[in-house]
Amino acid sequence: MKKILASLTLALCLGLSATAQFRTPDYSDLYDSETVRALKEHVSYIASAQTEGRLAGSEGEAMTAEYVGTVLKSYGLELITPLAGETFGILGEAGDTLLSRNVAAFIQGTDSALNDRYIVVGARMDNLGIDTYTVDGEPRRRIYYGANGNASGLALFLELARMLRTNRLNLRRSVLLVAFGASTRTLAGSWYFLNRSFSDTDRIDAMVNLDMLGTASHGFYAYTSSNADMNMILTALQGELLPIVPELTSTEPYPSDHRAFYDKEIPSVLFTTGRYPEHGTEKDTPSILDYASMEKELEYIYSCTVALTGAPKPAFSPDATSRTPVREDAVAFHDCDYKPSFLGSQDPSTFMQKWVYAYLKYPKEALEAGNQGRVVVDFIIDEEGNVRDVRVARGVSPALDEEAVRVISASPKWKPGRVRGKKVRTAMTLTVEFRLEKKEKSGGFGINGIRIK
Repeated sequence: MKKILASLTLALCLGLSATAQFRTPDYSDLYDSETVRALKEHVSYIASAQTEGRLAGSEGEAMTAEYVGTVLKSYGLELITPLAGETFGILGEAGDTLLSRNVAAFIQGTDSALNDRYIVVGARMDNLGIDTYTVDGEPRRRIYYGANGNASGLALFLELARMLRTNRLNLRRSVLLVAFGASTRTLAGSWYFLNRSFSDTDRIDAMVNLDMLGTASHGFYAYTSSNADMNMILTALQGELLPIVPELTSTEPYPSDHRAFYDKEIPSVLFTTGRYPEHGTEKDTPSILDYASMEKELEYIYSCTVALTGAPKPAFSPDATSRTPVREDAVAFHDCDYKPSFLGSQDPSTFMQKWVYAYLKYPKEALEAGNQGRVVVDFIIDEEGNVRDVRVARGVSPALDEEAVRVISASPKWKPGRVRGKKVRTAMTLTVEFRLEKKEKSGGFGINGIRIK
């Protein structure tokens, strides 16, 4: 807590100094609403240089968790984890164990017949961290601030918590608010919450996920995996004259923590403004966020959450055309007692860095067209460690999809997963990112930081 207060004080002092010496005063903030001011304050800390991109298991992620816990407590919520979060281990790239964490709070429902049932509201805390690159032989440090991914969703999460706590008499079911760590590591935080931390998962009736909500000019979407009951609840809100209404989409805009809840057969809705040009780059800074629209989104999401606390329990109705479920003949990666390992590491990022990105080739037609994005790929690791049944769960373009499938299909053998000592077929989902970067001075493009030859 002292570290956070000291950091915030230092940032404020530096900011005032910079304003006084180098910038013309900007009085536009004087017209901000209380909510917009709060959103800006949250984002300015979460996506600051101090948190260094909030890599899963890093000090920056831990600082963010402590900030979230401190704010939730100041808003009067009851924390059900320590202030700095409940820790869990994840494997680092060097094979060491890093500590990530979830922060969770609770608001008691008012209906005696429903308040032992829960609506979960979640948002991811982590992002891509930092890396280094070289320009003219000089090392440079690059921070992936993640203002929209996902400081925006986390800021809305905090202000939604405040609104729900203030208006708690409107809540019939109880509400659990969970900020997830290590979401970028195969949804580790949400998996840990559902499988190790929270024992009453059978009492969770629905989940609301907030991820990337700062660029409404690209749209505002609600993804429910085409769940008819969830769609009905959202559609009913259109009659309440809310300032903004999301577009219901049957195509998943972004894989996020709602997937872990879906795999537990818990109806879920992802609210997002979708992908944006700065996604996954160092340009994802607070300057790109549309705070006025975020405030409108907050009002809608608040109304949706309140409605879910009083609505009949949504039925779980999977739609295979809008989502690729975990395969029935295989065990999910996180459910293995011993997870499949590649080159001695159970961390999927080792496979991505040492095989996928080492042998990935940017298709010429995609390069010429400037196509880029993330291809979500499902595959099986069989009992012998062979990679089989590789398929695209969500694609970008035919050429990029085909290349992602080609590289993963050519994978060397893994050490297979085990359950109770027995080798099992394991289902995995990974995201292959194709990103074009203009190279300074030398010209040309790079893929994921690697120059294309």
